[in-house]
Amino acid sequence: MSKVFKIGITKINNQEIKEVSAIEVLANKGIVGDRHFNEYNDPFNQLTLIESENIDYYNKKYDLDISYLEFRRNIITKDIRLNDLIDKKISIGNVKVEVIDLCRPCRHLQEKLNQNNIIKEFLRKGGIRCHILSSSKIKTGDPIGIIT
Repeated sequence: MSKVFKIGITKINNQEIKEVSAIEVLANKGIVGDRHFNEYNDPFNQLTLIESENIDYYNKKYDLDISYLEFRRNIITKDIRLNDLIDKKISIGNVKVEVIDLCRPCRHLQEKLNQNNIIKEFLRKGGIRCHILSSSKIKTGDPIGIIT
Protein backbone atom coordinates (compact mmCIF):
# COMPACT_ATOMS: atom_id res chain seq x y z
CA MET A 1 0.00 0.00 0.00
CA SER A 2 1.28 3.46 -0.93
CA LYS A 3 1.68 5.69 2.10
CA VAL A 4 3.16 8.74 3.76
CA PHE A 5 6.46 7.56 5.24
CA LYS A 6 7.80 10.82 6.74
CA ILE A 7 6.74 14.47 6.90
CA GLY A 8 8.94 17.52 7.25
CA ILE A 9 8.55 21.31 7.34
CA THR A 10 10.51 24.40 8.27
CA LYS A 11 9.21 27.86 9.12
CA ILE A 12 12.15 29.73 7.60
CA ASN A 13 13.80 29.33 4.18
CA ASN A 14 17.20 27.62 4.17
CA GLN A 15 16.74 26.22 7.68
CA GLU A 16 16.80 22.54 8.67
CA ILE A 17 13.66 20.57 7.82
CA LYS A 18 12.08 19.24 11.02
CA GLU A 19 10.26 15.93 11.12
CA VAL A 20 6.65 16.12 12.29
CA SER A 21 3.99 13.43 12.63
CA ALA A 22 1.21 15.50 11.04
CA ILE A 23 0.61 18.70 9.09
CA GLU A 24 -2.45 20.82 8.47
CA VAL A 25 -2.94 21.89 4.86
CA LEU A 26 -5.27 24.56 3.52
CA ALA A 27 -6.63 24.48 -0.02
CA ASN A 28 -4.85 26.91 -2.36
CA LYS A 29 -2.55 28.07 0.45
CA GLY A 30 -0.15 25.35 1.55
CA ILE A 31 1.04 23.81 4.79
CA VAL A 32 0.25 25.78 7.94
CA GLY A 33 3.57 26.74 9.55
CA ASP A 34 5.75 25.95 6.52
CA ARG A 35 8.12 28.39 4.84
CA HIS A 36 6.01 28.55 1.67
CA PHE A 37 2.62 29.14 3.33
CA ASN A 38 0.83 32.24 1.99
CA GLU A 39 -2.69 33.60 1.69
CA TYR A 40 -2.75 32.49 -1.94
CA ASN A 41 0.28 30.46 -2.71
CA ASP A 42 1.56 29.57 -6.14
CA PRO A 43 0.48 25.92 -6.62
CA PHE A 44 4.10 25.01 -7.36
CA ASN A 45 5.06 25.81 -3.74
CA GLN A 46 2.16 24.28 -1.82
CA LEU A 47 3.25 20.66 -1.27
CA THR A 48 6.16 18.50 -2.43
CA LEU A 49 6.63 14.73 -2.31
CA ILE A 50 9.60 12.46 -3.00
CA GLU A 51 9.96 8.67 -3.07
CA SER A 52 11.94 7.13 -0.22
CA GLU A 53 13.12 4.49 -2.66
CA ASN A 54 14.95 7.10 -4.79
CA ILE A 55 16.79 8.39 -1.74
CA ASP A 56 17.63 4.84 -0.63
CA TYR A 57 19.00 4.06 -4.10
CA TYR A 58 21.16 7.20 -4.13
CA ASN A 59 22.53 6.53 -0.64
CA LYS A 60 23.36 2.93 -1.53
CA LYS A 61 24.92 3.83 -4.90
CA TYR A 62 27.28 6.37 -3.32
CA ASP A 63 27.68 4.71 0.09
CA LEU A 64 26.09 7.67 1.89
CA ASP A 65 23.62 8.09 4.72
CA ILE A 66 21.78 11.31 3.87
CA SER A 67 18.51 11.46 5.77
CA TYR A 68 15.21 11.61 3.93
CA LEU A 69 14.36 15.06 5.24
CA GLU A 70 17.63 16.56 4.03
CA PHE A 71 16.22 16.31 0.50
CA ARG A 72 13.88 19.19 1.51
CA ARG A 73 10.53 17.78 0.38
CA ASN A 74 7.46 17.92 2.61
CA ILE A 75 6.38 14.30 2.28
CA ILE A 76 8.53 11.21 1.85
CA THR A 77 6.48 8.41 0.30
CA LYS A 78 6.69 4.64 0.30
CA ASP A 79 5.59 2.26 -2.48
CA ILE A 80 4.37 4.70 -5.14
CA ARG A 81 5.86 5.89 -8.44
CA LEU A 82 5.33 9.61 -8.25
CA ASN A 83 6.36 10.50 -11.82
CA ASP A 84 3.36 8.50 -13.09
CA LEU A 85 1.01 10.90 -11.29
CA ILE A 86 1.67 14.12 -13.25
CA ASP A 87 -1.67 15.79 -14.20
CA LYS A 88 -3.60 13.41 -11.93
CA LYS A 89 -5.57 14.02 -8.76
CA ILE A 90 -4.56 11.96 -5.74
CA SER A 91 -5.62 11.61 -2.14
CA ILE A 92 -3.19 11.75 0.75
CA GLY A 93 -5.23 10.63 3.72
CA ASN A 94 -8.29 12.94 3.58
CA VAL A 95 -6.56 15.60 1.48
CA LYS A 96 -7.08 15.91 -2.25
CA VAL A 97 -4.27 17.34 -4.37
CA GLU A 98 -3.52 17.78 -8.04
CA VAL A 99 -0.04 16.75 -9.17
CA ILE A 100 1.16 19.57 -11.39
CA ASP A 101 4.86 19.12 -12.08
CA LEU A 102 8.08 17.30 -11.38
CA CYS A 103 10.11 18.74 -8.53
CA ARG A 104 13.50 19.23 -10.10
CA PRO A 105 16.63 19.25 -7.96
CA CYS A 106 18.35 22.62 -7.64
CA ARG A 107 21.82 23.97 -7.05
CA HIS A 108 20.78 24.98 -3.51
CA LEU A 109 20.00 21.35 -2.63
CA GLN A 110 23.26 20.19 -4.21
CA GLU A 111 25.22 22.73 -2.16
CA LYS A 112 23.27 22.03 1.03
CA LEU A 113 24.01 18.29 0.75
CA ASN A 114 27.57 18.95 -0.39
CA GLN A 115 27.18 16.41 -3.22
CA ASN A 116 28.13 17.57 -6.73
CA ASN A 117 25.93 14.96 -8.46
CA ILE A 118 22.48 15.70 -6.95
CA ILE A 119 21.16 17.58 -9.99
CA LYS A 120 22.22 14.79 -12.36
CA GLU A 121 21.10 11.91 -10.15
CA PHE A 122 17.71 13.40 -9.19
CA LEU A 123 16.77 15.03 -12.49
CA ARG A 124 13.71 12.77 -12.91
CA LYS A 125 13.72 11.39 -9.37
CA GLY A 126 13.35 14.57 -7.32
CA GLY A 127 9.67 14.17 -6.58
CA ILE A 128 6.52 16.09 -7.50
CA ARG A 129 4.81 19.41 -6.81
CA CYS A 130 1.16 19.45 -5.83
CA HIS A 131 -1.65 21.98 -5.74
CA ILE A 132 -3.71 21.45 -2.58
CA LEU A 133 -7.42 21.12 -3.43
CA SER A 134 -8.94 20.42 0.00
CA SER A 135 -8.14 21.36 3.58
CA SER A 136 -7.44 18.73 6.25
CA LYS A 137 -4.57 17.04 8.06
CA ILE A 138 -1.97 14.64 6.67
CA LYS A 139 -0.37 12.17 9.06
CA THR A 140 2.54 9.77 8.84
CA GLY A 141 1.14 6.43 7.65
CA ASP A 142 -1.76 7.96 5.70
CA PRO A 143 -2.57 6.08 2.49
CA ILE A 144 -1.93 7.66 -0.89
CA GLY A 145 -4.38 6.85 -3.68
CA ILE A 146 -5.14 7.89 -7.24
CA ILE A 147 -8.48 9.68 -7.75
CA THR A 148 -8.33 10.44 -11.49
